[in-house]
Amino acid sequence: MNDLHARHRAVLPEWLALYYGRPIEITHGEGRHVWDADGNRYLDFFGGILTTMTAHALPEVTKAVAEQAGRIIHSSTLYLNRPMVELAERIATLSGIPDARVFFTTSGTEANDTALLLATAYRRSQQILAMRNSYHGRSFSTVSVTGNRAWSPTGLSPLQTLYVHGAVRTRGPFAGLSDAAFTEACVADLEDLLGHTRDVAALIAEPVQGVGGFTAPPDGLYAAFREVLDRHGILWISDEVQTGWGRTGDHFWGWQAHAENGPPDMLTFAKGIGNGMSVGGVVARAEVMNCLDANSISTFGGSPVTMAAGLANLGYLLEHDLQGNARRVGGLLIERLRAIGAAVPAVREVRGRGLMIGVELVKPGTDEADPKAAAKVLEAARESGLLIGKGGGHDTSVLRVAPPLSLTVAEAEEGASLLEHALRSI
Repeated sequence: MNDLHARHRAVLPEWLALYYGRPIEITHGEGRHVWDADGNRYLDFFGGILTTMTAHALPEVTKAVAEQAGRIIHSSTLYLNRPMVELAERIATLSGIPDARVFFTTSGTEANDTALLLATAYRRSQQILAMRNSYHGRSFSTVSVTGNRAWSPTGLSPLQTLYVHGAVRTRGPFAGLSDAAFTEACVADLEDLLGHTRDVAALIAEPVQGVGGFTAPPDGLYAAFREVLDRHGILWISDEVQTGWGRTGDHFWGWQAHAENGPPDMLTFAKGIGNGMSVGGVVARAEVMNCLDANSISTFGGSPVTMAAGLANLGYLLEHDLQGNARRVGGLLIERLRAIGAAVPAVREVRGRGLMIGVELVKPGTDEADPKAAAKVLEAARESGLLIGKGGGHDTSVLRVAPPLSLTVAEAEEGASLLEHALRSI
């Protein structure tokens, strides 16, 4: 393992982050568990950053991948592709967007990049609204709309980005307000911001911020924003890279918690749909999707193999009601973690919905974020046999808990106990 770590550092960028003081090599998985090269078994509560959404080595997906690979692996979008059309049909229907069109990419970064291209071309404007504390990817355009300085390495940008209040409920100048007053204040802030600019192309927003620490506004906030946006002709892009496919339990998409004024103009997705395969994409109403006046293709987006994986995974998810499982088991897990957090002074808040849970750590007796404590808990959890993630603003003090959606009640209880042990160890 030390040899592989040394080889990694010799040929890969320094900024390519690795978890743990002694990084692990994951060699195989099954269900909600993975094993490392030393034979250690872990309960996986992070799923490769919310990407192994259904289960490790899900037979339905591995069979579909193998069968498609045995026929043809690649053709590009220059040719008709039956699995791509079939998956696009299903996603268009599930999106809730009328007269929807779907464009497949290989990642969430590329999906958001495409959405920004469409918005700026459609509106003939390079101005974008984004939320504070947000994360939208690592490309040149997506880091420029990322409101989290830890993940935005350059101030140079092809876009002019204006940041809006509202995505972080329990911190900031409006934290002490009721939900209704919080929404009213954020809408007033948006109105004021738009009074100082013009011709904004779009608002891009995560319904639940992922890298930002699983923070979310009160339900209905983006619906209230939508009323303002519509008056100005501004598009709404819902970044569903981490919230899509039923992870929040209550809804299939995160935008549905803000649905009073209908679906977004565009939504982006990635992470879990391929259950580990590289699948991302954009759904937009036809008028927006078809606005480009230049040729375009995708070499790897919509690959027959990844589309076969997406079809099999989506079918399994719907047939087994994994959204409902996320709601039921996730609800139990959140309540269990809240009970644990109430007895641990370092825990400021346990938040989330479904199987998308954040545990925010602070220095006891204060509201000051404690990233060192989060790093220690991450290590202690790994030593106990539990893999979790971390994130949260610029301080990285939030433990991120996001198991595969097929998590059982027994596994939720086991993971909660392991995390409790890790929290108490610091």
